[in-house]
Amino acid sequence: MTSNLSALLYLISGILFILALRGLSSPETSRRGNFFGISGMAIAIIVTFLSIDILFNGLLFIICALIIGGFIGTIFAYKISMTAMPQLVAGFHSLVGLAAVLVALSAFYNPETFDLGTVNNIKTANLIEMSIGASIGAITFTGSIIAFLKLQGLMSSAPIVFKGQHFINLLIGIGIVFLIIYLTAEQNNQIFWTLIIISCLIGVLLIIPIGGADMPVVISMLNSYSGWAAAGIGFTLENTALIITGALVGSSGAILSYIMCKGMNRSFFSVILGGFGGTDLTLQKNKDKKPVKNGNAEDAAFLMKNASSVIIVPGYGMAVAQAQHALKEMADNLKKNGVKVSYAIHPVAGRMPGHMNVLLAEANVPYDEVFEQENINNEFANTDVAFVIGANDVTNPVAKTDPKSSIYGMPILDVEKSKSVLFVKRSLSPGYAGIDNELFYRDNTLMLFADAKKMTEDIVKNLN
Repeated sequence: MTSNLSALLYLISGILFILALRGLSSPETSRRGNFFGISGMAIAIIVTFLSIDILFNGLLFIICALIIGGFIGTIFAYKISMTAMPQLVAGFHSLVGLAAVLVALSAFYNPETFDLGTVNNIKTANLIEMSIGASIGAITFTGSIIAFLKLQGLMSSAPIVFKGQHFINLLIGIGIVFLIIYLTAEQNNQIFWTLIIISCLIGVLLIIPIGGADMPVVISMLNSYSGWAAAGIGFTLENTALIITGALVGSSGAILSYIMCKGMNRSFFSVILGGFGGTDLTLQKNKDKKPVKNGNAEDAAFLMKNASSVIIVPGYGMAVAQAQHALKEMADNLKKNGVKVSYAIHPVAGRMPGHMNVLLAEANVPYDEVFEQENINNEFANTDVAFVIGANDVTNPVAKTDPKSSIYGMPILDVEKSKSVLFVKRSLSPGYAGIDNELFYRDNTLMLFADAKKMTEDIVKNLN
């Protein structure tokens, strides 16, 4: 295949990736976005195969690897539930980072194959690109593993902090820059391996101080890192498609991280440096044992049936219970009785960006009933009932009142301003941030202690 034709097809592939991002920005067009993304990747893979000279044995090996990887990916796609999707995304990010490191190692040890020069005489520009790609890839690899362990519950979600942590991170960061410069002067294997090992270490140190409530931002941030790692390796390999794809993923992930930081009142730069989760998240138990109002499905159905408007606030508990379909049925019943129903989505509800939107779309909830926080927060003061199903930290008034709280300053959904709050939860246990929710004890809150799906189904029966 000629270089001009390859460049043209890579350009088409890049355009399809841009259209994919555009489509994925809304649940309504997400299927189309997925189609564009798959098409762009298929074109990029085919062009790459046709653009290189490869022996039959090598081609057979690559095809076998693709089949095995595709088979494993298919199994995961069918087996993984939506509640485990954040862990899966973190795992995928780690693989992208590891791939960048392995490609960089291959190019470093076999530069002739990639037309980068010879061993110990690699072109300086390529060596810098290779080093940066390998370093970011290593950071992404270990950082994503830590995120996976926290999300899966195999590691405490509380921040792990120690004295002088930020100073150590700074020293390691300076050391990475020094090693990249030193590597360009002395193309030594030991220097390259030291760079990778230290980058793996900083990946761990950047993520361990981040608490569970901030994990959605971490997932977005690691997504950005994986893109920049791919772009760096793309420059090394002089592969246009890899550069375009990596740059798109890196920039879109960075933009999403910025939007989420703004939604949580966090500093974007402190997120990048891994320092924004360093507050003490020691579990806060309600020692005073304040009284709470208990209710049941009949009480909830009565309140909502006689309301003029209801705002539903979904959270991770809804995802765990897979209650979105029952919730849609409940909303349909309310609308038949003339009740106005809306859905309020917090930017970090769930465990990753867009988690709640995907679940509601899965249940065919109309898109025009789903509102982001900034578009619906003012409506709570005028609504009769706020139905909170599985959300916790994103509704906690402590974020406004307690400067010592780890979630202080994070904009929340103002559900406490509603005339009545129905809170579906299994117990009074705190949310992922480990903070007791003051909303449980408010006079206008009725706690519905039950599995989210079972409670919603019982409410539907009472509405009927």
